[in-house]
Amino acid sequence: MPHHPVTVIGAGIAGSEAAWQLAVRGIPVTLLEMRPHRRSPAHGGSDFAELVCSNSFKGTDPSSATGTLKLELRSLGSLITSVAEETRVPAGAALAVDRDAFATEVTRRIESHPLIEVERTEACDIPEGDVILATGPLSSESIEQALSRLIGEDRLAFFDAAAPIIDGLTVDRSIAFPASRYDKGDGADYLNCPLDRTEYAALVEALTSAPRVHAHEFESGDLFQACQPVEEVARTGPDSLRFGALKPVGLVDPRTGERPWAVVQLRPENRARTAYNLVGFQTNLTFPAQRAVIGMIPGLAGAEILRFGVMHRNTFVDAPRTLAPDLSLIGHPRVRLAGQLTGTEGYLEAAASGLLAALNVAAALTGQPPVVLPRETAFGALVSYATDPATSPYQPMHVNWGLVPPLDPPVRGKRARYAAYAARAAASLATFRSSHPLLADAPSGPSRG
Repeated sequence: MPHHPVTVIGAGIAGSEAAWQLAVRGIPVTLLEMRPHRRSPAHGGSDFAELVCSNSFKGTDPSSATGTLKLELRSLGSLITSVAEETRVPAGAALAVDRDAFATEVTRRIESHPLIEVERTEACDIPEGDVILATGPLSSESIEQALSRLIGEDRLAFFDAAAPIIDGLTVDRSIAFPASRYDKGDGADYLNCPLDRTEYAALVEALTSAPRVHAHEFESGDLFQACQPVEEVARTGPDSLRFGALKPVGLVDPRTGERPWAVVQLRPENRARTAYNLVGFQTNLTFPAQRAVIGMIPGLAGAEILRFGVMHRNTFVDAPRTLAPDLSLIGHPRVRLAGQLTGTEGYLEAAASGLLAALNVAAALTGQPPVVLPRETAFGALVSYATDPATSPYQPMHVNWGLVPPLDPPVRGKRARYAAYAARAAASLATFRSSHPLLADAPSGPSRG
């Protein structure tokens, strides 16, 4: 049965992957890209899938979450990972690419596919029919307004002000204690890292003297009006944090029987309580500085950071209240989002969301069930987190093992635990692929063109 063209808006990593996945399944695509007629502040060229930051797709260790995601993408026939492998440059254990060669080859494959019609024009509205919106973290004002009209202005954020997230299994529970202020809640809503007067003073000194990331010119005027970073609050006075995010009132350290001088609270990021957010610690410190500062907090000396804090211009939706698990807009199922608009961070995550959005368009057009990856897979866990209404407040996230369901029985030791996560993810994806009619006969391995 012939299909009407699906409109993909944005030819970044997510949009390029989505357009390719639809085309190789025999579904015609109209791909809209505003460059070169109009460029975002971060783009310099006109090729598709331009890498505007690092040229690295992170590590290849198959037991890591990013390594597992690469294997999942390869298994599902990803265009982006295929081209990345072909254009890689030496980078030790990481998959890094020649950024110009990478973008050139993605563009060549997309433009040469007979079922993809490329239109170099800005999309000022969301057209009729099936649409995948993949306009990225620097979407144009016109498309932001069009999306806001569908989901509501309060569901679209323009700045990413996120606190670090740590692996709950690496918190020292002999120091950090579970409690809510004044015993409100179930008593385990938070983990609390108590600081004495000396430890607090040292933490404030470190926050105020640590190196920071400088905002880009196009975001510096408004960025810190969105949310004050913890280091800026610390600069307003030595007791600002102790009477703010680190206030100890309503808490008693069970080791001393007394109220601490200050407390860093950790809030669960998921229902399994495997990942915790440092409350009030949105920050613009460099990643090495964040690692050093977090290591000073009692109970977090050996904590593994799953996601560093960031503050930058970043258009994304409140996914848990906006997106269904198939990445369609709730109330507007013909429109799907992909890439950083969904609140997923990273090149690989963008490719995966573009692939998943395309699979679900293909499933809808062919009468197949939605493609919702198992939570045990690396990307399935991220999508589950991003679309779970219990995820609140929502901030952008990348794949990490802190999002997957706990192992049963538990596995001790980080390396053994990660290897077990990876093995379970591979088995889960293989079972899912064999049972889903859209994927059962699909070839795995690199996408060629």
